[in-house]
Amino acid sequence: MLALRYVSIVALAFWIGGLAALGLVAAPVLFDVLPAHDPEAGRTLAGMAFGAIFESFERVALVPGAIVAVSLAWRAARPRRPRGLVWRSAVLAVMLGLTVVTGTVIAPRIDALRVSTPTPIADLPDGNPDKAKFGRLHGLSGGLMILVLAGGLTLMWMELADR
Repeated sequence: MLALRYVSIVALAFWIGGLAALGLVAAPVLFDVLPAHDPEAGRTLAGMAFGAIFESFERVALVPGAIVAVSLAWRAARPRRPRGLVWRSAVLAVMLGLTVVTGTVIAPRIDALRVSTPTPIADLPDGNPDKAKFGRLHGLSGGLMILVLAGGLTLMWMELADR
């Protein structure tokens, strides 16, 4: 049904578009403007601000994820089921799972590390274990975000290719 496909595409566009806007626009602007305005605390403030924005978005992203899931389930119950239904369901489940893991496991660990470190993490020496742990968690978070984006683009492609 065309209306259900349309709803899925709009929900996916919001979800992956929001992630792309955060990673490609919001983060670079925050990490450029705040340190330039306040060299002492700007980087820390940028991290705190982006962390809060990302945490809010991760919760909001579950809404379009649920919309896509309901749309897919509704279409699956109809006589003309979408092609690749199992594949689509698996990709969506992975996207939702990664979103939940990022928001409930990784982001809180990053915040806890930031709070427990007496100096800004960027100012720690390169061999510092807290700085290394932060780098791993930050890299993991970014990698999972890229996987969610790739999954969303894949689902969008499948929706647009459906007849």
